[in-house]
Formats: sequence, C-alpha cells, structure tokens
Amino acid sequence: MLKGIDNRLNAEVLACLRAMGHGDVLILADTNFPSDSVARATVTGQLLRMENLTSAEAMRAILSVLPLDTFVDDFAGRMEVVGAPDDLPAVQREVQAEIDRAEGRPRPMVSIERFAFYDMARAAYAVIQTGERRFYGCFMLRKGVIPPDA
Repeated sequence: MLKGIDNRLNAEVLACLRAMGHGDVLILADTNFPSDSVARATVTGQLLRMENLTSAEAMRAILSVLPLDTFVDDFAGRMEVVGAPDDLPAVQREVQAEIDRAEGRPRPMVSIERFAFYDMARAAYAVIQTGERRFYGCFMLRKGVIPPDA
C-alpha cells in the first residue's frame, strides 16, 4: 500500500498510466468487451485488469493520477448505444460524473460508434477491463499533461 495512491490501482495499471505519454489513448472496458483479443493489438500488447470494480469506481481511481488532455475535444469518449447514439445509460452517466468531478467542471465525453470504438481500442496504448457487467460500460481516455510548477 502506498500513501496518497488509490488502493484500487494495482501495480500493472499504475505502471501503464505512468508510462503513457501526452495524447496516448487508454480504453476502460466492461466485462462483455473483447478485451483480451483487442488488448493484444495495443501498444502494451497485454490486458490489464481492475476486475472487482464498476466502470465509475475504476474511472475515479484512474483519474486520481491521470490528467486528461485539455487540447482536444475527444479527451474522453463513450461507446454509443447501438441504434440510439444519444442515449446515456446509467453506467455512462456515472462515469461522466466522475470525469466532471475530476475536471472540476462539466466536460462531456464524445460518443463513438461501436465499431469505430473497437478500431480505436486496437490502436490504443492499453486496455483495462473492469468488472462492470452493465452494457455500454466502455470508455476512452486521452492522457493530458501535468504543467510545471509556477
């Protein structure tokens, strides 16, 4: 256990988040996403897990250490509901609340069509699979920067 580090962040996830650079993409996936096969195509080439957490719980832990990109509109995204791209299921509303909390202001995620999301995930830096069992608990994060001290 480390002081000041969310204990839900395991060593593998922390190492990945630390290694990522500005603009690198992280996928946070639910249990139904083809995480293992998709993760094999990513930069890390291996699946990371936060299995006992919901998407919102994992997002809170990740955002406790990961800055989001402030230079782009697609700093975070959600997988669209097939046939209803404007719908926001409860799992997506919960994750949006975690993003807004971390950012200190409302900052809506972009929506990403299902197959475009799969393509983006294959090109991502890494995939982290959560224990989220609700549908559409799949998200994209783009790493930002930590500014120098004033």
